[in-house]
Amino acid sequence: MSLIVGLDLAKQYGAQDVFDGLSFEVPREAHIGLVGPNGSGKTTLLRIIAGLDQPSGGRVRRARGLRIGYMPQQAGLEGEGTLWAAMEAVFTPLLSQARQLRELEAAMTDPVRRDEAMARYGPLLEAFELAGGYDYPTRIEQVLSGLGFTADDFHQPLAHLSGGQRTRALLARLLLENPDLLLLDEPTNHLDLEGIEWLEGYLKAWRGAMVVVAHDRAFLDQVTDRVWELASGRLATYRGNYSRYVIQRAEQLARQQALYERQQEQIAKTEEYIRRYMAGQRTSQAQDRVKRLQRMERIERPRETRAMRIDLGRPLRSGDLVLGLYRLTVGYDSAAPLFSVDEVELRRGQRAALLGPNGSGKTTLLRTILGEVPPLDGRVRLGAGVHPGYFAQAHAGLDPEKPVLDTILDAGLSSVSRARNLLGRYHFSGDEVFKRVGNLSGGEQARVALAVLAMQGANFLLLDEPTNHLDIPSQEVLQEVLSTFEGTVLLVSHDRYLVRALATHVWAIADGELQVLGGYEAYQKAERERRSRPAADGKAKSTARQAWDERRTAERAARREAEQRARQRAAAEAAIQELEERLEQLEGELAAASTAREVERVAELGAEHSRLRAELDAQYAAWEELA
Repeated sequence: MSLIVGLDLAKQYGAQDVFDGLSFEVPREAHIGLVGPNGSGKTTLLRIIAGLDQPSGGRVRRARGLRIGYMPQQAGLEGEGTLWAAMEAVFTPLLSQARQLRELEAAMTDPVRRDEAMARYGPLLEAFELAGGYDYPTRIEQVLSGLGFTADDFHQPLAHLSGGQRTRALLARLLLENPDLLLLDEPTNHLDLEGIEWLEGYLKAWRGAMVVVAHDRAFLDQVTDRVWELASGRLATYRGNYSRYVIQRAEQLARQQALYERQQEQIAKTEEYIRRYMAGQRTSQAQDRVKRLQRMERIERPRETRAMRIDLGRPLRSGDLVLGLYRLTVGYDSAAPLFSVDEVELRRGQRAALLGPNGSGKTTLLRTILGEVPPLDGRVRLGAGVHPGYFAQAHAGLDPEKPVLDTILDAGLSSVSRARNLLGRYHFSGDEVFKRVGNLSGGEQARVALAVLAMQGANFLLLDEPTNHLDIPSQEVLQEVLSTFEGTVLLVSHDRYLVRALATHVWAIADGELQVLGGYEAYQKAERERRSRPAADGKAKSTARQAWDERRTAERAARREAEQRARQRAAAEAAIQELEERLEQLEGELAAASTAREVERVAELGAEHSRLRAELDAQYAAWEELA
């Protein structure tokens, strides 16, 4: 029995038809990849399956008691507690059972309640163990660690986590909830390569059903056993993973094209016969063929997905050396360094992929190269005639308040008609060019950023996750354009298809160091070896980080010493002031006692004056040393 069945679904927004006549079913344990161009309605279909949106037509049938877990594309886990507490909330029934067990254990120490408590304790303990009562903390730790959280993150308040971390936290909770059907919209967007590979392994072993929207072709290959293609308002189903879908779709398009052409040829011949003989001796035969044409079921011409067109032009030739990093330490003044590199050079025409875990410093290195973040140590050198162009992650260089058309005009085009023509190549037409950048989807913003980049005439491209939010046809176009680009490329990307196809070198950040390897296969081999090393090796500090830690330890010790001396100096100053006031008071008392000829009193006060004077001299000496 299927978990979900959709029957003749339609969805409209105002006068716009998103799709019509969609029918499908989600069998138990099916792993489905949902693909299609941006704007084809993939997210809308997921929300309808989840019950969050209603179709304009048709209906959805769900199995009774079906538990659905839905992860939107732009969402994160919210709450007031810690990350760990949010994960523990999934296991509330188990926590309640644990409390009952503790209460029964306490009751068993009471002779009056012992027998009743023991009778209840055994069955409850068995149920607790079968439900994973002793395993759930390990499960939480495995899922959080697999998705890139460190032990230090586990007890951080959710409010202190970044947007990407909260998105990963939402995914972690969904996986722990173990629903019957998982609906995932771009789950890999905020994961590094190690996290993506972990999620692939987890979902491959997932016993429930799943529908996942993803633009990561390698990921879809690993986790899906069938593909739904949503395009031009229609849904087509293919057996097998993404690579099998690509082959089947090409074969299907070729067959449909052949059938279409054969029918068009037949129609042309029939129409020619009708023209020749309708008014002649064979009128009845011609009329029969007219009726036959009218009854004929026409084969639709195959529709190819319209992809955007990128033109990076022919950049000016730079010198042979494009980029040099020398004894460089990357990071921020307020924290420990992210990584160091002894010497790395990038030559004209090379395409280097910068890979490493989230937070390792990839984006910071790009900003250091551009001069936006000063290095902690060492230097960056751009070669002669190098003109960099930067594609920022999350499109940070775009003004969210500015309309799309103004963004292109401000980037260097003086003509509105030329700007609209350029935007047309990136699938912006009509009133779409007047939309505010901040109101665009992630894929639309990526297309605007690529349009701006193409206008810069750069011969050195620094690209930070350029395929994020792009649909697969657009990814393939970008990959083709970059493969023929005559300049130099430094690329940060989790898109393994793109890296494997483009990278002549891999710059890998691991354990606080940057190393240069061959292509992606060499990187994979090095990563396998690194991960297989004993844990102690993985914790070895880089030279730069060790030196930094030693310096910070010395600075903290010096600061503590300075603070202690300041406290001692303040105490000495207070004591000096008190002694001086007491001495001034004694001198007055001595004068009065001397006038009154009180010999014993004068002797007593004189002795105290001498003692306090000696103490004051000692305090002055101590203060001078502290100062």
